[in-house]
Amino acid sequence: MKYCESTYKSKRWKTREVKVGNVGVGGDNPIRIQSMTTSDTRDVEATVEQIIRLADSGCEIARVTVQGMKEADACEGIKNTLVQKGYDIPLVADIHFYPPAAMRVVDFVDKVRVNPGNFVDRRATFRTIEYDDATYAEEIEKIEEKFSPLVEKCIKLKRAMRIGTNHGSLSDRIMNRYGDTPFGMVESALEFARVCRKLDYHDFMFSMKASNPVVMIQAYRLLVAEMMKIGWDYPLHLGVTEAGEGEDGRIKSSVGTGSLLLDGIGETIRVSLTEDPWEEIDPCRRLVAFAEEYLERGTAPFEETTRDIEAISLRGAVIAEEGPLHRDGSVFLHVSRDDVESPTFFEDVGCKVQLGRPERTISTVDALIYEGEETVLPEKLARLEQMGVAILTRTPNVPGTIRLVNLSEVTGDYEFPCAISVDGDDWQKLLTLQPEVVLFSGGASRLHEGRQFFEWLKVNECTHPVLLDFSYDLSVEDFVIRAATECGALLADKLGEGVALRGGLSLAFLHSFSFGLLQACRMRSSKTEFISCPGCGRTLFDLQEVSKRIREKTAHLPGVKIAIMGCIVNGPGEMADADFGYVGSRPGMIDLYVGKTCVEKGIAFEAADERLIELIKTHDRWVEPEKVLI
Repeated sequence: MKYCESTYKSKRWKTREVKVGNVGVGGDNPIRIQSMTTSDTRDVEATVEQIIRLADSGCEIARVTVQGMKEADACEGIKNTLVQKGYDIPLVADIHFYPPAAMRVVDFVDKVRVNPGNFVDRRATFRTIEYDDATYAEEIEKIEEKFSPLVEKCIKLKRAMRIGTNHGSLSDRIMNRYGDTPFGMVESALEFARVCRKLDYHDFMFSMKASNPVVMIQAYRLLVAEMMKIGWDYPLHLGVTEAGEGEDGRIKSSVGTGSLLLDGIGETIRVSLTEDPWEEIDPCRRLVAFAEEYLERGTAPFEETTRDIEAISLRGAVIAEEGPLHRDGSVFLHVSRDDVESPTFFEDVGCKVQLGRPERTISTVDALIYEGEETVLPEKLARLEQMGVAILTRTPNVPGTIRLVNLSEVTGDYEFPCAISVDGDDWQKLLTLQPEVVLFSGGASRLHEGRQFFEWLKVNECTHPVLLDFSYDLSVEDFVIRAATECGALLADKLGEGVALRGGLSLAFLHSFSFGLLQACRMRSSKTEFISCPGCGRTLFDLQEVSKRIREKTAHLPGVKIAIMGCIVNGPGEMADADFGYVGSRPGMIDLYVGKTCVEKGIAFEAADERLIELIKTHDRWVEPEKVLI
């Protein structure tokens, strides 16, 4: 199924241009950067102040939440004040549940965002409801009846629109026919788009957001594939919703948004972080810069026959039970003699140190690639090897190690166990070898070279496990964006069994990043996962402060997903696949969820943290934090 211009070269998919105020989106325009305010939209002065700061930081389109008529009316003052201050940045109104607010605010803003999951349909109840074809058709007629007036007004006023599907807020009707799936996300948006086209309105674009980057990638691909099939060319706004904060939030966004950009998909982007809005602009700029650099990179043409975007599946790599790899995804690190001699070495590779003795943890590396040339392992490495951490070295005959050799150097029979580093593009010898693991490094276009390599492995029924052995000479900020984008584009497609990254950065950082990357790609879970919204004018508490507090209390629960949502709009739906949810319901009050079911309502804000912990304990997901003995 074709979903981009080329899978072996980075080439932009050409869409039509849609004007958002004075900013062109799509067509020959550059990728545009967006963000959203966190102030109360009714507070015109505060909202204008945030938008000005966003614009000065490089934001090209600003969105505000409009949940009712007061917010809609405030947008007139916001727009007028911005113009008076010399700022012509386009203003977008974000609408949920309340069409009358959309009809009012379209008089004042440049674009309206509607969520097809809740613009006409009521809030999802996640109940099983049977829809026969006739009943389903009646529901579609309701969409046309309620949505058409807004479309007609947009035509009259020359306003743009985004039809923005969110994975977590699909309607009961869609979920009962298509499931809570990327296919349902696409159909939800297309239902609204068909109304637009019926009225000859084309100034709209799409988005397919999810907090799970893998779901998000698949949804956008399916949408583009469908548009290519039927001859549509509407622009796309990209984003991983509720990505969180800090390094993890940037990794998630890069895996999702960056992967699509390298395939030439996407006309505008937002990196949704639980931070101040202007903090989103820098990672956006880095993503756009990387995507622009990647244009026209690629390989010689080859045909992909094994990667299925409709049903992403494991490639069938054989992982030995007693080998160095972890079944859910492996982390190898390159270490030098200086790294090993560091007093924090054991902690840097994920060990817990008790009374001076290292112990393995859930986030201890699986193997170390030692760059020293000693014929006897340094004491610290020998201790790790005894604990089950594999040690790879290029020095032959070092007791307790796995020999690492370049594929081009292998001649005839070779001594095993060994690991193979793939250099060059002559891979035929791999078919006669049985290495513990293959390290693939690639060249200038790692994404496309990686696809070509994994296609060759699949066609030749070669099931060797492969790690992405990518090296970067970058700042921490660029490393996070670029490594997560390139590695994530492969790992999200189940191409690769882990990573062995290097980049002139600290061992502790590379360790943290590698495990965070595997978790973002829905591979190996090594820490609590937090799904937290970036905040907006609907938010009922200080998201940054609360997120930090809950993280500090619950970060030691690997495999547990906790959603922290500022309001009920981003509550039951946008929590996606979270195990537990902490949702603002009204000022000073919190609702708690298990999955998508609200189990406790109206908890006083001051007591909500401890009630969340008790809820986790009730469901047997709590463990006490370990105390480290010094």
